Amino acid sequence: MPILVATDFSTRSDRALRRATLIARQTGARLVLAHAVDDDQPPRIRAAEEREAEALLTELATTVFTVDGVSCTSAILVGDPFVAIGEAAARLQASLVVMGPHRRQTLRDVFVGTTVERTIRNSETPVIMANAVPAGSYDRVLVATDFSDASLQAGRRAASLGLLASASVAFAHVMEEPGPGPILRSASTRADLAAAEAASETAAGERLGEVMTALATGPAVPVLLRPETSVAAAILTAARQHRADLVVAGSRGASGRWSRFMLGSVAGDLLRDADMDVLVVPSG
Repeated sequence: MPILVATDFSTRSDRALRRATLIARQTGARLVLAHAVDDDQPPRIRAAEEREAEALLTELATTVFTVDGVSCTSAILVGDPFVAIGEAAARLQASLVVMGPHRRQTLRDVFVGTTVERTIRNSETPVIMANAVPAGSYDRVLVATDFSDASLQAGRRAASLGLLASASVAFAHVMEEPGPGPILRSASTRADLAAAEAASETAAGERLGEVMTALATGPAVPVLLRPETSVAAAILTAARQHRADLVVAGSRGASGRWSRFMLGSVAGDLLRDADMDVLVVPSG
């Protein structure tokens, strides 16, 4: 199955192409370079953009094949990028979509969502947002898990894509606040609260061990986290401490703090704030 690389010909997209090329060389996949042309414009202008994009894509594809020896073709997509990319990935039966980091536009990101987020919402294909300048295969990976089926599926897909094969892997879980709610907590003793926290940590550690046994193909590091300002902030702090160059997450979480993972604040914050690559795997 091919890897679909979405490009707008910016320097941000260069990172996506380089990352996709490295993955293709590692796994033997072929690449499809795709550029979306907005169809909401006069036909003559759209046709001119398509011709220019086709010439640029052909040049890039030739360079990838000549320099890296990776089979590479191109495709012009028509329509809104986040819809067209998802549809193209399904049509091509792509194993992965790779995109560059978004141009940060704070208000638009908050109310509309980044192109990457919107693409993931409209896709059943795993998506990598390539934030960092690639230097080689992923060396250190952090897999975020909330113990849901979606997060387990994300870990399995990352492994099947070959992204964990040569990496030092950490599995991270952000714990819920243990014990009674805020009102009852005020009436609890310190000993009660400490016991509840210890029991919660023990239970989370055991479940995290089960996840590692199910997903890890080699040595792995368990990471239990207390929430900071947000779950995403805790994950990113752990990723930086692990010196991770990739964070893996599922698109949907369980109830509570991880609910609406993809469409809510956790995934949104990961995609907006990460300075390393992020792989999001839509739940099946």
